Amino acid sequence: MIVSMTGFGRSKKESERLSVTVEIKTVNHRFCEFYFRMPRTLLKIEDKLKKKLSDYILRGRVEVFVTLTGEAVVNRKVQIDWNLLDDYYQYINAIKEKYGLNEQISLKELVNREELITIEESDEENDELETLVLAAVEEAALSLKQMRQTEGEALADDISDNLNQLNSRAIQLKEYAPIVVNQYKDRITKRMQDYLSGQIDEARIVTEVAIFAEKVDINEELTRLNSHIQQFQKTLLLKESVGRKLDFLVQEMNREVNTIGSKANDSTIAGEVVEMKSLLEKIKEQVQNIE
Repeated sequence: MIVSMTGFGRSKKESERLSVTVEIKTVNHRFCEFYFRMPRTLLKIEDKLKKKLSDYILRGRVEVFVTLTGEAVVNRKVQIDWNLLDDYYQYINAIKEKYGLNEQISLKELVNREELITIEESDEENDELETLVLAAVEEAALSLKQMRQTEGEALADDISDNLNQLNSRAIQLKEYAPIVVNQYKDRITKRMQDYLSGQIDEARIVTEVAIFAEKVDINEELTRLNSHIQQFQKTLLLKESVGRKLDFLVQEMNREVNTIGSKANDSTIAGEVVEMKSLLEKIKEQVQNIE
């Protein structure tokens, strides 16, 4: 089954105290790479998230966005440096006594001192949160996979159409190739007749035609091209990641068509090569998006 590397999936899971929203976006990439945008408190389960996503995504650049709202996500505690606070209080009293000051020590003055009172945050050990996030990621990944499969089916249809056209042109070339040799034989025979006043050296003609036929022979390239097309068609039906294999086959088909073009000594073959290269370029563009 052909699967596209482009897709989007979203999920939202809620409990009485928490709400988790997950969005996953994938685009083309040679390998499978994950990028997470999520609260620091979830970093400890990043490996679990990757493992979960790997069940649904085999290739592509994967961007995962996780948003948390609700209670019990982060613990906040007030921390007081009592020893420093005592020293600070004694220090103020000592100044007041030394200089005869009657001002009262302000509570506001004390609590606003960052070195005395701080608020520390710590991650909540929350099984509920982890379960909720994993469930949301899996649901979003499933939605993403369905979208990628739908797009993959459209890609496969388009590729198959272009591949069938390519195959038809290859068959036409195979049927037409002998005509080129016969046309050359007719031309060289006529030329000899013109130059030799009707006297024809049959041995010379046979030799010239044989040399020409060997030079412009494209049967080997057409045979390999046909083999690549058949492999490509079979690969499209595999239920696994096939993008790289298809990309390789496109390169090999393009190589054979280029060789046919370099051997072409005929305008019809040259025209067919141009059309075949155009079809291969379309196939290549589509293959670049296959997982």
